[in-house]
Amino acid sequence: MNSRTKKAMAGVLLVTGVATMTACEIDEGNGKTAGEKAAAEVKKDKPESDFTVAQENAIDSAQSYLDMSGFSHDGLVEQLSSKYGDGYSVKDATVAVDALDVDWNAEAVQSAKSYLDMSGFSRAGLIQQLSSPSGDQFTKAQATYAADKVGL
Repeated sequence: MNSRTKKAMAGVLLVTGVATMTACEIDEGNGKTAGEKAAAEVKKDKPESDFTVAQENAIDSAQSYLDMSGFSHDGLVEQLSSKYGDGYSVKDATVAVDALDVDWNAEAVQSAKSYLDMSGFSRAGLIQQLSSPSGDQFTKAQATYAADKVGL
């Protein structure tokens, strides 16, 4: 299953309100999953007034995607700038993604877990899917980290 199909499935699940989560995955203090808490926060080193309206909107969109699913830096820029995604300019999408403080290793682990929930993968197959330019576009190091963390 390619990255676009995975993202479309996640979107359908989000829109229809179908989601499964075990109670142990939710932090009772704020109702967020560990992935959402670790996903991203806007960096404080650039005042919000320095962002254009489009960039602020792209930041909001990027955060929403990260809350929903595991994304790589390049995969998130592609999603935001694709004519089949949000349609932001590559520049605005890149500014938005770079404005977030994201643990890309954690995102790779989240994506790896999603793949393993849907299908079986060998270690090499999972690393390939996560790091492929036509897959999730994580770095090889991030994909390997994720494979290690999920026990492959």
